[in-house]
This record gives sequence, structure tokens and C-alpha cells, in this order.
Amino acid sequence: MSRKKKGAPVHGWVIVDKPQGITSTQVVGLVRRVFDAQKAGHAGTLDPMATGVLAIALGEATKTVPYAMDSQKTYRFTAHWGEARDSDDAEGRVTETSAVRPTREQIEAAIPQFVGEISQTPPAYSAIKVDGERAYDLARDGAAVELEPRLVQIDEVRLVEVPDPDHAVFEMRCGKGTYVRAWVRDIARALGTVGHVSQLRRTSVGGFSQTDSVPLETLRGFMHSPAAFEHLRPISTALDGIPALAVTGPDAVRLRSGNPILCRANLFARLTDAFPEENDLSGLTVYLATGEGEPVALAELEQGELRPFRVFNFG
Repeated sequence: MSRKKKGAPVHGWVIVDKPQGITSTQVVGLVRRVFDAQKAGHAGTLDPMATGVLAIALGEATKTVPYAMDSQKTYRFTAHWGEARDSDDAEGRVTETSAVRPTREQIEAAIPQFVGEISQTPPAYSAIKVDGERAYDLARDGAAVELEPRLVQIDEVRLVEVPDPDHAVFEMRCGKGTYVRAWVRDIARALGTVGHVSQLRRTSVGGFSQTDSVPLETLRGFMHSPAAFEHLRPISTALDGIPALAVTGPDAVRLRSGNPILCRANLFARLTDAFPEENDLSGLTVYLATGEGEPVALAELEQGELRPFRVFNFG
């Protein structure tokens, strides 16, 4: 006899405005308790020092987490010049100092070399695993952590203001795996000084924006209250940009059993209308739902069939 899952079958996304001083894991745990949800996860860690958009998936929405994690993110952050820290942010220990302070003109001239596809070495204090252990755990234990550089995509960086010689405020739009702390560390070196991030706020993750987020303290006040569900967004919220098709009841049953369905002429016509410039739609990911809007599956179009690879179960 299978064990009954603890909690309720709650499915959807909650967009939290994470406060400073709490880990992403702690936020997930609190949101899960507020909704008494059986399952929860998040779409991209925010450091304890950071604030802003933390997208929490509940129940079957966890199956769409990779799409949110792979989406574009935006940040607003402050670089503090003249101090390098072992964590590359304000919570770390000072490891080096410099009297050099870059001017606005120097900063703006340096930005282009840190935009586009660039090589970036993640901070030692990061969640990347090294021989099965988190890098930040090894670093805290005093171990020398050497992480391999990786290619990341920085789409745009804008210098917002230089409030004083010690600080500069930026806005960044970037792809998955980008570390703002590493970006500040590296541009500081290019400017002939050292630096770290003193403030960091994530303003959006894909289609999730800070204007749509709910403060964590507000949610905390809704513990096990129906009012919390006003902040629960549909599973499909994370699937912006993925074409959606409605399927019939019998097709929904087949898909939920893991079986493919024929991509009938009316469905195929909708896909070709959505991608008029594409000659071959093979491998296209499609979101399938019932006519009433209930999620059914994510599927790939192959050889005239829609083949499910991620099925949503609400039983």
C-alpha cells in the first residue's frame, strides 16, 4: 500500500518578493507551509543577501521549472569599488583593497567587453557541486575552491547612476547561469581596481515580474488561509513562448497515459500559422491543455504525432 503524501494537491506558481537575509530554500519551505502543498520548488536561487523575484512552483508546476530557469532574468545591483571579498558580495571577508575608483566614462567604456557571450568563472561561494559537494560548503570549510569558467549570455547592461566614487548602480538582462557577483568582480579588475556586489535585486524571471510579486511577509499572514490562493498563478504561466493547443477529452486521456496522438490537420494548421517562416516543425515543443484550460502535457511534434514527454497528473 502506497504512503499517502503529506499536504494538499496544490498546483501553480507563486511569485514571491524575497526579502534580504533569508535563503531561497527557506522561502520555498515557508510558501509550501502557507499552501499546505505536497510539493514545491523554485526557478533559480537568490543569495541570502539578494532580494526580489523568486518564482515558487507548487505541485505539478514543478514540471515546468526548467522553462522558467532557462528564461531571461533581469537584475538591478550596486557595485562597491575598492574592496574584494571572498564571496564577491557584502557578506564575505575582505581579501584585497584598492585606492583606484573608476569614473563614469571609464565604466561605460568597459561595459561592452562584458556584454554578449562571455566566459565567466563562478564565485567560490556558489551552489555549483564539486565532487558531490556544494562549492559554498567547501569554501566555508576553508578549502581552496577552483571552478571551471563557463560561457554565459549577457544581453544588456546599463549603468544607471554613480552616486559616489565608491559605488555604481547597474541594470542587467542575462541568461541562465550568470553570476552578477562574478560580473562585478571581473569588470572591477578590468577597471584597474577590485570590487564586490553590495546590493542585488532580481526584477524579473522570464514572464514573472516584481510588479506581479507578493511580499513574503504578506504570504506569511495567509498561513493555511484561502486568501493565499489569490496569489496562485496557473501552471502555464511559466510556458510563455511555447505554443499552446487545445485537445479533446479522448486525446487528453491518451496523452496522460503517455501515448502519442496524431497532430490532426486543424492542430497542425495552428502551429504553421504560429511559425510561418519555419519549413520543418519537427522537435517543436507544444503545451497541450483541454478546452477548459486544464493542463495535459508537454509534447514534441515528431513524424506527424504529438509525443508527450512531461505529463500533468492531478489525481
